[in-house]
Amino acid sequence: MNRLKSFTAGFLRENPVFSLYLGLCSTLAITTTLNNAIGMGVAVIVVLVLSNVIISLIRNITPAEIRIPVYIVIIASLVKIIQMVIKAYTPSLDSALGVFIPLIVVNCIILGRAEAFASKHNVLDSALDGIGMGIGYTLSIIVMSAIRQILATGYISFDNPFDVTQNIFQIQILPEDFIISIFSSPFGAFCTFACLAAGLAAYKNHLSEKEKKQNKEAK
Repeated sequence: MNRLKSFTAGFLRENPVFSLYLGLCSTLAITTTLNNAIGMGVAVIVVLVLSNVIISLIRNITPAEIRIPVYIVIIASLVKIIQMVIKAYTPSLDSALGVFIPLIVVNCIILGRAEAFASKHNVLDSALDGIGMGIGYTLSIIVMSAIRQILATGYISFDNPFDVTQNIFQIQILPEDFIISIFSSPFGAFCTFACLAAGLAAYKNHLSEKEKKQNKEAK
């Protein structure tokens, strides 16, 4: 197996959000600010990597009949630990993300990678898959959050997650007269997602057609 190809699959080719359409509930709900996106992205990466590693380690001793409940218990335990850490050190982020932190337990990306990949591959490959898919998810929600925040407020900003009173940067991009406040609403989330998903699908179709043309010319 080509490890580099597997690692980068989640970036574009098998992007969990815009290609596989997984984890959309949290994606649409929390992508209002860059802070939310980065916080959720880091949490998902940690859970993905740790769950993949643990499930890979026990894959040969887990009875097939109860593998899904076992996976859910492992994922739920990891999510609870992450939630407790966030509550302790970044209460503002915990308040902003709300119920979507514990809902990582039923995020299709986490359980999907456990069943489709970690249960069939070794620890190193499973860890790389978790990192790659996690990065792909994080990049997706960062792009969505940046677009929505800019269009809805006119600026892009990021605060210190451990001290919300400390602003790391704030850049004004759109004049106040050009702000489209609807992008902070659920409609704005669906609209942004649809445009990005369509753009990625068009790009992938272009690459596919180009590859077919090259193969035809080679023959």
